[in-house]
Amino acid sequence: MYSARDSDDMDRFFRGLTEHAFFARLGVVDPPLIDYVALMLVRFVRNAPGCLPPGVGPNEIDDVVRMLAIVQQVPLETARDGYREIGDYTLFWSGLYPEALQRVQYPFRQDHLLDYRAAGKKAYWIASTIGSEDTAEERQLLKHLSHEYDLCVEGLAEVRRAWKESA
Repeated sequence: MYSARDSDDMDRFFRGLTEHAFFARLGVVDPPLIDYVALMLVRFVRNAPGCLPPGVGPNEIDDVVRMLAIVQQVPLETARDGYREIGDYTLFWSGLYPEALQRVQYPFRQDHLLDYRAAGKKAYWIASTIGSEDTAEERQLLKHLSHEYDLCVEGLAEVRRAWKESA
């Protein structure tokens, strides 16, 4: 029996929703991309501390402009993870809860002129350019995420619809 309290069941549920959204609803067969999006979704749903860019505490995430300013000040080897997390953050909110972005883009906030999709694509691309040969596979995936960002947003919107249907 399914239990929302069992983390393995929760992981399977969201991974299944993600695979269904991309495969069945969008016709996308790209296992590495879909696996990444599914794992990112599970991390965010769990509100894992690993979802924060370097130097940002759990109560400090309030705008992407600030996250970008912080990640530009960290050492290069840490910056890749920070840019990846910014890409993940913008992808999660753009895909699952785009209506929430209106709230964070009020004129008095730093993000009011920021295009979350463009910032996410650029963050993934920058992350894909940082690293050594031993990270080539991960960097290639980050580059792919940058190029397929809009598809991933659409896929997460389908995940949300499927999630509502399953309730």
